[in-house]
Amino acid sequence: MDRLTINIKGMSCNHCKMAVEQALQTLQGVESADVDLESNTAQVAFDPSKVDSKKLKAVIAEAGYEVED
Repeated sequence: MDRLTINIKGMSCNHCKMAVEQALQTLQGVESADVDLESNTAQVAFDPSKVDSKKLKAVIAEAGYEVED
């Protein structure tokens, strides 16, 4: 499993946290997704043979949040 920290803009409440976590967990290959509202980050554990960082970031954007590089 690889681990990635993704910086996210636009989250302000627990609904935002849950929306991002649920969006990430819909992807095949994501083992866990833990969003921290204080640091505006998502810690994602994933199988790089099934999903890549580009797809992880795309699903966050599709959920309505901005990914910072």
